[in-house]
Amino acid sequence: MAPSFDINTHTVCVMDASGQLGFSLVQRLLLRGYTVHASIQKYGEEDLFNGVSADSDKLKIFRSDPFDYHSIIDALRGCSGLFYSFEPPLDQPNYDEYMADVEVRAAHNVLEACAQTETIDKVVFTSSATAVVWREDRKTIEPDLDEIHWSDVNFCRKFKLWHGMSKTLSEKTAFALAMDRGVNMVSINAGLLMTHDLSIKHPYLRGAAEMYEDGVFVTVDLGFLVDTHICVYEDVSSYGRYLCFNHIINTQDDAVQLAHKLTPTASSSLPQSDDYGKRFIEQKISNKKLNKLMVDFEA
Repeated sequence: MAPSFDINTHTVCVMDASGQLGFSLVQRLLLRGYTVHASIQKYGEEDLFNGVSADSDKLKIFRSDPFDYHSIIDALRGCSGLFYSFEPPLDQPNYDEYMADVEVRAAHNVLEACAQTETIDKVVFTSSATAVVWREDRKTIEPDLDEIHWSDVNFCRKFKLWHGMSKTLSEKTAFALAMDRGVNMVSINAGLLMTHDLSIKHPYLRGAAEMYEDGVFVTVDLGFLVDTHICVYEDVSSYGRYLCFNHIINTQDDAVQLAHKLTPTASSSLPQSDDYGKRFIEQKISNKKLNKLMVDFEA
């Protein structure tokens, strides 16, 4: 972290603050001394934050819809930074071929609002590893897949990889608008987030067997993902994209353990082998850029 970075002078917005990542970010940012604007979408979610901050001046709750430009502006007012992660709307909770349009529109509105907020210095945009790994040539790329690679939208559409398509299009839209409007944006391409309520229905998991066979099936713990967001925000040298994961599913044991966590019947959809527990898939994805940035980060 740069010596001149004074946390106590920073007010940041977290959107959507009611998701697991957003809520954990709000908690950690408050503990570090930030003033936080917690942006939520739904009525009643304010109750989540009861008792989270002992200082009422440090936490302000805003109800803002990523499809309502003016409500975004209200939440960003006076903030020097934004942590943005997309949460599907209530009336369309599942990823399908139309979700890309929804997610792109939300990203466009949020980045446009940031461009119109003079105090915003940096945007940390949460994307996904699925915006990196889905390509026709993914098995032959040398060296490993990393932040310079993008998923092929046409490939995603062909195989109905809607999560990868949505994340790729929304992240590209956000970067294009940020560049055009002069907004400093950094994205985090996160692996599958390992939360307690993770289920086989998570859209990230479409194509899980293929990711496993390709050596690119990566996961991330919530605490590590939160640390990554804060490190990327606080480090003035951060730029571009960062692949974020702290585990790779590349052994038969890993695959079966994850399958059992998701659902007892999920293991049948994963590759099986006569040498159960010994099969090893070579890792073909790299997060060296992030690891280098986080060497000196103090959580």
